[in-house]
Amino acid sequence: MTELTDINGPATSAEPVAFPQDRTCPYHPPTGYAPLREGRALARATLFDGREVWLVTGHTAARALLADPRLSSDRTRSGFPVPTARFAGVRDRRVALLGVDNPLHQTQRRMMVPSFTVRRATELRPTIRRIVDDLLDAMIEQGPPAELVSAFALPVPSMVICGLLGVPYADHAFFEEQSRRLLRGPLAADSQRARDRLETYLGDLIDRKAGQDGPGDGILDDLVHHQFREGELERADLVSLALILLVAGHETTANMISLGTYTLLQHPDRLAELRADPALLPAAVEELMRMLSIADGLLRVAREDIEVDGTTIRAGEGVLFATSVINRDASRYDDPDSLDFHRSARHHVAFGFGIHQCLGQNLARAELEIALGALIERLPGLRLAAPPEEIPFKPGDTIQGMLELPVTW
Repeated sequence: MTELTDINGPATSAEPVAFPQDRTCPYHPPTGYAPLREGRALARATLFDGREVWLVTGHTAARALLADPRLSSDRTRSGFPVPTARFAGVRDRRVALLGVDNPLHQTQRRMMVPSFTVRRATELRPTIRRIVDDLLDAMIEQGPPAELVSAFALPVPSMVICGLLGVPYADHAFFEEQSRRLLRGPLAADSQRARDRLETYLGDLIDRKAGQDGPGDGILDDLVHHQFREGELERADLVSLALILLVAGHETTANMISLGTYTLLQHPDRLAELRADPALLPAAVEELMRMLSIADGLLRVAREDIEVDGTTIRAGEGVLFATSVINRDASRYDDPDSLDFHRSARHHVAFGFGIHQCLGQNLARAELEIALGALIERLPGLRLAAPPEEIPFKPGDTIQGMLELPVTW
């Protein structure tokens, strides 16, 4: 049995911490997570239904465990953590990429990798810039104030992922609303209905593409006319792939744009630094992803016993990764609560780590650099149009971001 080493402090604390919790500041971890930031590798957490699971809080431990094949992403396994009632409602549904282990994960990922390489993201930069400029043109023509989430942060990644997948952007209002209900529906039934509607929509789209004589330009067109038609990919698996790419492809980046903009506006010295030196943008994006950690609570279950610095995670026990705490680990990052574009933040786990590390990370980096860079360049007077404490942001049980972001310039 392999033991993880180079982990600071005792493994556990006596009192479990409720997880997830709401943030009191949109760019800082919940204040209730303070006991988790005492240098431990592991803690205990209590979920909504009272069940206790392991919570990974140390940076070194997190990267080791995320790369450990003894942890499974298969949510159908007994003991898989269920952090919310909403998640419980869709737990048994087929989930491509994120919810499967090797060898199936490797097979699915191999189909997708050519469309999400650094080279492909670089090729898409002119297209992304045109989308960004068109949206900013419309904002500027309309004049201030503007609501940045609906006018900019959401449509940028929605347009990009629609073009990449081959999904009609004309349908964006439908799939954005269903994505919202899937990820933030107040009841489990809301998430189930949203999932049903998205699967029906994507299944119909796939059927239409399959009936065409030749493939279009999108990823789905290529998959339909090759793997699906040739029997290498079942329809249900293709629908599941399309669903995760569509939802993740716009939700995560939209939240990073909105929350990243809010955070920069709350750190005027850092914003001035970016205005003076746009070459800092790549480093700024990495630092914002580390600091904001919008996808907090990666989920796994142990397939075998795993020793972590003298503590044993038993087979069948649930494991959560508190990314907002891991990315603030003081043993890895000096002054971790500060926004510092000159630190080396590249080893953060905002995209996960190991075989399930985010497939779209290269595209997300390109979108964030271009979107934030264009905002800074074209709206030099950009500022909040409401007091910061009055601007609503998302609760802790979903992807973190701004519900609205009123701005002026």
